[in-house]
Amino acid sequence: MTPMQYTLLSVFIVSLVSLVGVFFLSFKTELLKKMLMYLVSFSTGALLGNVFLHLIPEVIQENQENLIWVLGGILFSFVIEKFIHWRHCHDLECTTHVHPVGPLVIIGDAVHNILDGILIATAYLVSIPVGISTTIAVLLHEIPQELGDFAILIHSGMSKGKALLFNFFSALTAFIGVGIVIGLSQSIANIEMILLPLAAGNFLYIAGSDLIPELHKDTRLKGAAIQLTMMIVGIGLMYGLSL
Repeated sequence: MTPMQYTLLSVFIVSLVSLVGVFFLSFKTELLKKMLMYLVSFSTGALLGNVFLHLIPEVIQENQENLIWVLGGILFSFVIEKFIHWRHCHDLECTTHVHPVGPLVIIGDAVHNILDGILIATAYLVSIPVGISTTIAVLLHEIPQELGDFAILIHSGMSKGKALLFNFFSALTAFIGVGIVIGLSQSIANIEMILLPLAAGNFLYIAGSDLIPELHKDTRLKGAAIQLTMMIVGIGLMYGLSL
């Protein structure tokens, strides 16, 4: 398979995660809350592991000065969160979440998914292994995120079927991100060496400002121990992929 085929397949698989709500509909609320926190912990470790074990080493290997773009990625993510409200809920009780109604959830999710498409396509421009590790990191983050968004859509008054359908259509906007990267790569040489550190900054921002604060909601020592364990497992997964 070519890197482009890997990219399209990866983005399609990540898009399918938007339908994950169907699988969890039969779970009891308390059990689902616990599972979400474990998934958030796991995805936090995977995002951080991907940044420090795959993305940043690739950036440094090419040109250490490109690390400045990591800061650019963090600032860009901050701007997106402030003005487009892309930040997602990773809980089932999202009535006070930044998205007040269903349509805003869909818009914010679409913007986020476009960025996911850019991240995955950029990683495959560097190499297939980096693309695969980035896809896994995005995939793990998408599962609790999509469950949270699904809960918000249901809370806004949508039927379960309609919420799943809109979630899936929103997820398909990731292909727009792929198209953007393809267009840039054809007109700008080595564009991946700018986009890759931006992607690293984006992952760092998501882990630091979105996921880790969610984990702090559980103040129990046992909960913290499980969260730390799941984070280490996520990092270990990324380390295993680097071997």
